[in-house]
Amino acid sequence: MLAHNPPLDPVQRELVDVTHAHLPQYAGMQSAEEQGPLLAFLVRLTGARHIVEVGTFTGFSALSMARALPADGTLVALDVSDEWTAYGRRAWAEAGVADRIDLRIAPALDSLRAMPAEPHIDLAYLDADKGNYIPYWEELVPRLNPGGLIVADNVFYGGAVVDPAATGGGAAIRAFNDHVAADDRMEAVMLTIADGLTLARRR
Repeated sequence: MLAHNPPLDPVQRELVDVTHAHLPQYAGMQSAEEQGPLLAFLVRLTGARHIVEVGTFTGFSALSMARALPADGTLVALDVSDEWTAYGRRAWAEAGVADRIDLRIAPALDSLRAMPAEPHIDLAYLDADKGNYIPYWEELVPRLNPGGLIVADNVFYGGAVVDPAATGGGAAIRAFNDHVAADDRMEAVMLTIADGLTLARRR
């Protein structure tokens, strides 16, 4: 797959490598390498101009999406860690897209609830604490423009979602998947990419 996907550019490659070198115990939180080109493709496919990312970590996914935005596009990145997002800020500046990214360090639910309530989001990428996926979803869906897209990562949770006795994050994602499937505001498909990826479009 990687050999036949668009290759990472030098800044993306360096950010992936630096994350694994400096944060080896947390590097698994980074979006899979093949998801960078996919996210950029979805930005261009949908013509997104206003993106919200819930969970930024070291900034690889934000970098990938910001690269695909038009020059006047914006990406609001929500995270709680100054330490981890510092890697992203350096990469965004090096890539020349820092002016497109509005990083907000605060609990994501607070940041989402502070946004305008009316539809204004073209694309949202959800990759944060799994226990809050349903609350994040409920804040995002009403703010999506018609035809807007939510991309939710880790919807397999390492396979735990097929275990009725799952606990913790596995139980939370299992409940989230059921919640998405039952939401008639959205049209959703689940893809077998990396740790599972759901694409959901606002009707």
